[in-house]
Amino acid sequence: MDSYAQMLAALKKTNAMERFARLYGHREGELARQLTRYSRLVKAHEDYFHAGAQPLYLVSAPGRTEIIGNHTDHNNGRVLAAAVNLDCVACVSPRADGMVHIHSEGFPVIELSLNDLDKHEDEEGTSAALVRGVAFKMQEKGFQVGGFDAAITSDVLGGSGLSSSAAYEVLICAILDTLYNGFTMDSTLRAQISQFAENEYFGKPSGLMDQMASSTGGMVTIDFKAEPQVQPLSFGFNEAGYSLVVVNTGGSHDNLTPEYAAVRSEMQAVANFFGESVLRKVRPEQFWQNIGALRDKVGERAILRAMHFFAENERVKNMVQAVRLNDLGAMFENVIASGESSWMLLQNIYPAGGHQQLSLALAMAAAMLKGKGAWRVHGGGFAGTTLNFVPNEMVDEFVQRMEAVFGDRSCFVLDVRPEGAAIVLSTKE
Repeated sequence: MDSYAQMLAALKKTNAMERFARLYGHREGELARQLTRYSRLVKAHEDYFHAGAQPLYLVSAPGRTEIIGNHTDHNNGRVLAAAVNLDCVACVSPRADGMVHIHSEGFPVIELSLNDLDKHEDEEGTSAALVRGVAFKMQEKGFQVGGFDAAITSDVLGGSGLSSSAAYEVLICAILDTLYNGFTMDSTLRAQISQFAENEYFGKPSGLMDQMASSTGGMVTIDFKAEPQVQPLSFGFNEAGYSLVVVNTGGSHDNLTPEYAAVRSEMQAVANFFGESVLRKVRPEQFWQNIGALRDKVGERAILRAMHFFAENERVKNMVQAVRLNDLGAMFENVIASGESSWMLLQNIYPAGGHQQLSLALAMAAAMLKGKGAWRVHGGGFAGTTLNFVPNEMVDEFVQRMEAVFGDRSCFVLDVRPEGAAIVLSTKE
């Protein structure tokens, strides 16, 4: 039996269904959907690469939802985030020649050699840069890297705030770790390597939260003050009678890198005023005592964004305490306060010269969920998605009303995924 027949047979066995249930939940029809999705991916790899007897691996990395901690990680703040049951999945086999061939559904084919791991300026902003950057940093850290053939599919919507780029970076790191290191890498290092690739090779100044949530899995609170301190948390929104509903308002993050870079650089400009590199090193009382002088040096928007940072850091602490006490009311109070701070102080709702679909979605959610749930901008902002905590009995109505405005399939009813990057199945003995 060749590897393809072996993998297709394995997908129909009980252990595969158990893996799917753990990663994707138990919603009606979900296991059948994943079986179809994975089977098509295996067949796509066969059509593209004809690996024959080479071992096959199915590797997955999830998207993430940011519960609270909006735009704090890049200045060493605190966040609360969770992996979700939307993911980027690869069917992959090793190559002996150092070449990487990737067929990603809906994207151009990638071909590159890992014998050359230097940064290529002409690759900036491309998936090839992420692959080369991950491989460079892994090798620098003492891990083995090598060639591979991969067919990839993803239901983490690109440019939507669910962190499709982080899922892709973490997936590439997990592929190389699986094929050449026995999947032994620590989840924090995997996230740091992925962030390096995005920052230095791709050219986007992201923080570490997205990669950490994707790499680690579950719900986690992360303190970035020095080395990232990751603490898992346990809370079931569904068990509490609520669903996480992400609304895609139709905007994309793809051309908004300057907007995100300005958030980070303006916060750092405030820190630089006090002789520090990041805001986390500045005492809040120092900041408040010097707003007049700051105004002349960095401008009003930078000050407002710093106000958001200091308040949001405290909200994360309060939110973590509420989660540990199962205090749903306090949790929603903090989520709403975070969203309002992002809207008013951080100002990541309106892109320059752009539309106001995010503010429309937030206003609709506030009207429907007032006194019943919570709502906030999701992820980086400026475009993309909102995150809503909706009573289970209201989910159908909420989705129907949102999709009447933002289009069919604009809503995702999500679960928290307990695993981060993972080997789902393999044919290796």
